Amino acid sequence: MLERHSPDPAILMPRPFLLLLFVLPLASGQAEDALTFFGWSDQHVKTDGNVSRLMPFVEAMNVMPGASYPASVGGTVHEPSFVIGAGDVTEWPTNAAMRAYDGVLTNQLKWKAYDVLGNHDDGGRAFSPTMLNWSKKRHGGLSYVFEAKGVKFIALWSKFDPRGKPFQPLTKEALDYLRQQLAKTSEGQPVVLFTHLCHDAMTNRDALVEAVGKANVILVLGGHYHYSSVNKYRGLTFVQLPSPKSKFTEFTVLRITSDRLLAMPYDFVKKEWVKGARKVLNVAIRGPKKTTKP
Repeated sequence: MLERHSPDPAILMPRPFLLLLFVLPLASGQAEDALTFFGWSDQHVKTDGNVSRLMPFVEAMNVMPGASYPASVGGTVHEPSFVIGAGDVTEWPTNAAMRAYDGVLTNQLKWKAYDVLGNHDDGGRAFSPTMLNWSKKRHGGLSYVFEAKGVKFIALWSKFDPRGKPFQPLTKEALDYLRQQLAKTSEGQPVVLFTHLCHDAMTNRDALVEAVGKANVILVLGGHYHYSSVNKYRGLTFVQLPSPKSKFTEFTVLRITSDRLLAMPYDFVKKEWVKGARKVLNVAIRGPKKTTKP
């Protein structure tokens, strides 16, 4: 008796279905390549170490992955790789404030955190090295660099003049550090800067533009003025991160893909995404190169 063989399923499968099976893994790989992170600023931990104002923000960030983006964006929020803070961690840098904030990052927040210090964190006219030493121990310096999924991040600390006004320039030392790091950056690699001074508070934006030169700086993150905003200046895009000390209950969700940058604040009390051209950034970029997977 002749043995009967079942036909090869691939032969019977319609061609469109075969194409779908081939495309789906690629789409999945591209989604995995997206870099997601959260941003906040100006936590202003009290001198006695009271962090109660921060905890709702931390708890909201911890449960954010899986939430749906607005229909105009599509998809869901992926697990963030880290959380960025843009300075003024403390109201004044006591040991109690430092230990309390470090405890929040170590024991409460689910993901690694990268902070750059602000004008409150060195004590101003009543100078204290407490938070400066904390940053050096935690990040290796006051200004520092790290990379994630093909994107270079530069934390840019700039000494604030306590005798001056709230709006000030980035220091020469900060701009020199930026030039040095960009000189070490491969051509075309996307770069994100984060510093305490926001667009509206930075009085020497032209000097920043000149320091950036032809580098592919896709974003400048700042804090200082406590509310979320988006600004553009001479080819640079500035996003200001919201503060727990403000009247707003927001943190910012950021996503970088090979060709697009999204920065969108989320109000966790109202349970809705913040809207508006001066609040939301969704633009085309020269992002990190796609990784090729077999």
